[in-house]
Amino acid sequence: MIRKFTFIFFSLLLLVSCSFSPLANKDIVQPGKQSELTAKEQIPMDFFPRNLTIAAVGDSLTQGVGDSTERGGYLPYLEDLLEQDKSVQDAAFYNFGVRGNRSDQLLKKLETEEVKDVVKNADVIIMTIGGNDVMKVVRENFSNLKMKAFAQEKINYEKNLTDVLNTIKEVNPNIKIVLIGLYNPFLKWFSEIREINDILEDWNSTSQAILAMYPGTYFVEIDDLFQNTQENLLFTDYFHPNDKGYELIAGRVHETLIKEVLKDLSYKRETTGNGESVIER
Repeated sequence: MIRKFTFIFFSLLLLVSCSFSPLANKDIVQPGKQSELTAKEQIPMDFFPRNLTIAAVGDSLTQGVGDSTERGGYLPYLEDLLEQDKSVQDAAFYNFGVRGNRSDQLLKKLETEEVKDVVKNADVIIMTIGGNDVMKVVRENFSNLKMKAFAQEKINYEKNLTDVLNTIKEVNPNIKIVLIGLYNPFLKWFSEIREINDILEDWNSTSQAILAMYPGTYFVEIDDLFQNTQENLLFTDYFHPNDKGYELIAGRVHETLIKEVLKDLSYKRETTGNGESVIER
């Protein structure tokens, strides 16, 4: 009787131990753990505020012609906006804008060691270019403006812009490139000349098509800022933006940086001397 009871007891013990073994429970516990891990949300950008280095290149809009403060056009407004953002700890700007620069001249500027040294370590490069390419056609054909002349110059602009992007990417393959579009400064005074607006829209579309062939590039449209307003946004030369115009441009660039560029800009992990890991850009 004792032997029979002992046999039954050990048989039950064996069954119980098997039912609670890790292998038996694996299929029950593991899915819960897996779903818990996949449910983790992405860390918000302001959890690790960035130090940004931004190079600005291009024409008079980058230099800041028309800015009464002479601090650099849209750049000081953009710097203030960025440093008010929780995701940015500090933003260092380098301004290489030159009044009158066309796309071919920008290409030469990018090939200088001064600009290369900054671009090599920059996170973002912002460009304003193309306006003087259009004005070159206007000046050379003022008495006999024809669409054909703009079309020919646009071919040169396409090549130059492509060379500009290739040059930047060769120096820094990871840099984010932001191109600010063209606007029509003649709209308020010569609104009846529809062709100029059509030409600028065409050039903006061309710029966007070229940018689309390169990863890490962004287009900022500003033409609508100057079209859909009764407020004067132009300097006394009726061509360059005034302070309010530059402020609005900065707001549009800031919007692109926060909503698109910074989200695509990866963090870089470094190790300090004591072995602790820190996250910095």
